[in-house]
Amino acid sequence: MHKIIRLPEVMRTTGLARSTIYKKITEKTFPNQIPLGPKSVGWLETDIQKWIQEQITQSSAKLA
Repeated sequence: MHKIIRLPEVMRTTGLARSTIYKKITEKTFPNQIPLGPKSVGWLETDIQKWIQEQITQSSAKLA
């Protein structure tokens, strides 16, 4: 079962500001949103966790 999380939780989980998240979406470097209604979106929690892991992996590779 997939859990959908809203922007405030995405911000808490990633540590990113709202503007940074939307900038990364525009740059296509952040997981896609899922429309929930006319004026609401969310993200799959698994997509956000995978994105965080990718950032950790990339950071570790740069240090090696």
